[in-house]
Amino acid sequence: LQGLYLENHQLSGRIPSEISNLTGLNRGLWLNENQLSGSIPTEIGNSTNLQQFGLSYNQLSGSIPVEISHMTNLDWYGTR
Repeated sequence: LQGLYLENHQLSGRIPSEISNLTGLNRGLWLNENQLSGSIPTEIGNSTNLQQFGLSYNQLSGSIPVEISHMTNLDWYGTR
């Protein structure tokens, strides 16, 4: 599995910290247009192979964790 496209699937709740266990993802993780809430887990910084990460149009709170800077292959990141 290189990418996980879960846009507009009416997902709700917090993004689990275990999302960083998807170490094989390198193309992208798209979670746009859901009802995700809470903060972005700091563990997402462990997803160092990820190239694209989308979280736009959710109900997330808090600031973007500094650990995102560990995602050195990231070329696109979307939030709103």
